[in-house]
Amino acid sequence: MKATHILTVVAASTAAFYLQAKEKPATPPAAAATEITIDIRQPKPDPKPEGDAPLVQLAILLDTSGSMEGLIDQARTQLWKIVNEFNTAKQGGKAPVVQVALYEYGKSSLNAEDKWIRQIQPFTRDLDRISEDLFALHTNGGEEYCGAVIRKATHDLAWDANPKVYKAIFIAGNEPFDQGPVNPLTSCREASARGIVVNTIHCGDERVGIATHWKEGAMVTDGRFLVIDQDKAVVHIKAPQDEVIVKLSIELNKTYIGYGKAAPQAKMRQEAQDTNSAAPAAAAAGASVQRALSKASANYDNKGWDLVDAAKDKKFDVSKVTEDQLPAELKGKSAEERQTFIAAKSAERDALQKQIQTLNKEREAYIAAQNKAQASDGKDTLDTAVAKAVREQAGKVGVVWSK
Repeated sequence: MKATHILTVVAASTAAFYLQAKEKPATPPAAAATEITIDIRQPKPDPKPEGDAPLVQLAILLDTSGSMEGLIDQARTQLWKIVNEFNTAKQGGKAPVVQVALYEYGKSSLNAEDKWIRQIQPFTRDLDRISEDLFALHTNGGEEYCGAVIRKATHDLAWDANPKVYKAIFIAGNEPFDQGPVNPLTSCREASARGIVVNTIHCGDERVGIATHWKEGAMVTDGRFLVIDQDKAVVHIKAPQDEVIVKLSIELNKTYIGYGKAAPQAKMRQEAQDTNSAAPAAAAAGASVQRALSKASANYDNKGWDLVDAAKDKKFDVSKVTEDQLPAELKGKSAEERQTFIAAKSAERDALQKQIQTLNKEREAYIAAQNKAQASDGKDTLDTAVAKAVREQAGKVGVVWSK
C-alpha cells in the first residue's frame, strides 16, 4: 500500500494533542476539537544559512520494519540530544547551523516501486516537524534495502558542495546490509565521492553486524560502524535543575509571535512536541530536558512563522508584513511599534535562554559527578552512538567543541 503522507492534527488543548497518519486512524479525544488537514507530500528543503554561517547536514535513515519499535522510540526521545551535540561547537569561531533530513525504509506499507523507502523530510531546521514525524511513525514487516536508501539520500538531498561542511548519513537497522537490488558498497562509494560520511548502526550483536556487512559499509567512507541495543532504556540521570529547565522551556513559548498562514499549525506543533517530550516514557529518557536545551540554542530556529526569529535576519523588514499576516496584538500598529514589541519579546527570550544555559552548566557538573560513581554496561543507545561519530568526524573539517 502506498503511504498517503497526509497528516491530521486534532487539538482540544495543549495536553489533548494527537497526530497520526491517515493510514492509521485513531479515535479523537472526547473534548471539542478542531481538525486541520496538512498535506506534506512535497516538503521543501531549507535554504542555505544566511551569510557565512557554517553548516552541518545530518541524514537519519531508520529501518521501520516490524522489529524496530525500540529504535524508533530512541529516535523520538533522542533527536534533541543529537542536535544538542553542536550547541557548544564552533567552526571558524562561529556556531554551525544544523540541518536534519529523515528517511524511513523497510516497511511493507510503503511503495514497492520506491523500494519501500520514504523521504519524510528533506534537510530542515524545523526540529518540531522532525519530532512530529518521528512520533507519527509506526512499524510493520517489510524488505530492508540499505543500498537503495543510501543511494536515494545521496542523490535526492540538497547536500552542500563545500568541503568544509560536515555531511553525514546515519543508517540504522538489523537485517543484512546487502539485501536488495542495489549494492550498498557502491552506494557508499557514491556518497563518499560527494564528501558524505556514511555511518552504519547495527541494532543487535556486534558479531552479527560484522557478518552481515554493516561494518564494510562504514569502512568504505571512513565512517563508523556502530552497534546499539535498540531495546535498551536510554540512560538519563535526573538532576536537581531538570524541573526548572523544563518549566523555563514552556515559558519560552510565550515569546513566540506567530505570523503568516503557517503560524497556527506551527504553534500547535511546538506545544505538541513539548507534550510528547514530557510524556512519562520520553521524560524518563531525558527528552523534555534535551528539548529545552535545544529551544535555548541557536539551532531551534522558527523564522518561517515567528517574528522574533525572522527579525534576526538583517534583510527582514517587518513593515512589509501585511496586516492579514500579523497576530492580533500587532494589527494596526506602526512599523516602529511592531519593532518595539518584537524587541521586547526578543529580550525576554534571551533572558530565559540564558537562564536555561546557566542551569545546564550546573546540571552538567552534577551529572559528571554522578557518572564517576556509576559503572556503564558499555552498550550504546542511538544518542551515544551518534555522539561518538559526530565529534570525531566533524573535527576533521574544523569543528571544535568548547570544554
